[in-house]
Amino acid sequence: MMEGRIHSVETFGTVDGPGIRFIIFLQGCALRCKFCHNPDTWATDEGRKVTVEEMVKEIEPYLPYYRSSGGGLTVSGGEPTLQAPFVTELFTEVKKRFNLHTTIDSSGFSDAEKNRSLYEVTDLVLLDLKMMDRNEHIELTSQPNDQILRTAKWLSDNGTKMWIRHVLIPGITDSEENLRATGEFLGTLKTVEKFEILPYHQMGIYKWEALGKEYPLEGVESPTEEEVKRAYAIIEDARALSAANSK
Repeated sequence: MMEGRIHSVETFGTVDGPGIRFIIFLQGCALRCKFCHNPDTWATDEGRKVTVEEMVKEIEPYLPYYRSSGGGLTVSGGEPTLQAPFVTELFTEVKKRFNLHTTIDSSGFSDAEKNRSLYEVTDLVLLDLKMMDRNEHIELTSQPNDQILRTAKWLSDNGTKMWIRHVLIPGITDSEENLRATGEFLGTLKTVEKFEILPYHQMGIYKWEALGKEYPLEGVESPTEEEVKRAYAIIEDARALSAANSK
């Protein structure tokens, strides 16, 4: 059986896909987001080694909850596509044995075409759009967004359902220019079932401190309810106009 490296699991997740879900946080990520609340998942050589069979057995006791709620299995991270062969085999097994709904929570940083076999057994992709300007994306995450945007288009063109997420960070991702560009890009995608703004929070600071890392966004506050409403309004307005022009 294929082996993977995982950071941790959550048995009753309710926000990373529909229904109640078993969530596996994998080890390893190519991005270094300044707002990351799981920096302890970045290293690729850490975490717990597991086989697909071991994970299937961990999931099995909770199946009644997942089935009754319309839930399933979500693989997050870290970055799931860095361990695409492991996730592909895991999804294949849980579909064959349990007929579970499968989701990956991804940055979109890996080549989607090369991971086609993974997406063929993935029912839903949770995809983050952080910054639309390439240089600003590098400043925030350490990496450019070219492949991320290509992944979003590939998923749309290949009929893969998506939930798009945008982390709203005051003074960083909340400029009208970035929000409008995000909405315009959303309007070109055909398979987006849901769009969510995730208000920035500081709950992961203790992890940075535990790792001996300086937290880059020290002093940045969470957005207010009004700021979130404003962001939604700008994005949805630009999205609707873009979608209309794309027809």
